[in-house]
Amino acid sequence: MKIINRTVLILSIVSLFADIASEMLYPVIPFYLKEIGFSFLLIGVLEGIANFTAGLSKGYFGKRSDEKGLRLPFIKLGYLLSAISKPMMAAFAYPLWIFFARTTDRLGKGLRTAARDALLSQNATPETKARVFGFHRSMDTLGAAIGPIIALLLFVLFPGNYVLIFLVAGIPGLVSVALIFLLKEERRPASTLAKGNFFSFFNYWNIASPQYKKLVIGLLFLALFNSSDIFLLLQ
Repeated sequence: MKIINRTVLILSIVSLFADIASEMLYPVIPFYLKEIGFSFLLIGVLEGIANFTAGLSKGYFGKRSDEKGLRLPFIKLGYLLSAISKPMMAAFAYPLWIFFARTTDRLGKGLRTAARDALLSQNATPETKARVFGFHRSMDTLGAAIGPIIALLLFVLFPGNYVLIFLVAGIPGLVSVALIFLLKEERRPASTLAKGNFFSFFNYWNIASPQYKKLVIGLLFLALFNSSDIFLLLQ
């Protein structure tokens, strides 16, 4: 079995383009929000709601993906929502619309993340899993470096033209969606949890390994005490 097979390679390139799109906007959004009248408090509320949406939906849609035994439908819809949310921000400057567009982007992240990681895991063995995820993360991080560079160049060439940046960011986002259609999969039902309500994914805690629980507790404390980077950008 090849370590980096076709599925892993395509998913990694998808993440590359998706992160170019996301990171083009990440350093720009706080200044755009401030320019259209958002206060520091409102910016914090927006980012809090957006990231809360992403965090909560990851668990739910991850469980739904396990129940259906399918990954690609969640991956496709997740990347599509994130792709269309970029030009959406250019359409109107109303606070409620910005909340909706930003939350749509984060909902897309929540939809795709668990399913994508599960598909990567299915295409790895215990011996190659670290290299598979490491390669995917390296491509993701490369996109996160390219995105701000493109945004900076656009900002220098077209000062203050936020709408152009939002529209251009939609292009790599749509490329990432198109690439996913090159993939195919077979249904693999593998849920370890019974069906339940939206929050039933929390029941996984009861059967999780001690190592998993330690990791989650550490990440929870990091999330609670870590300031949002958006405030550092504004500063």
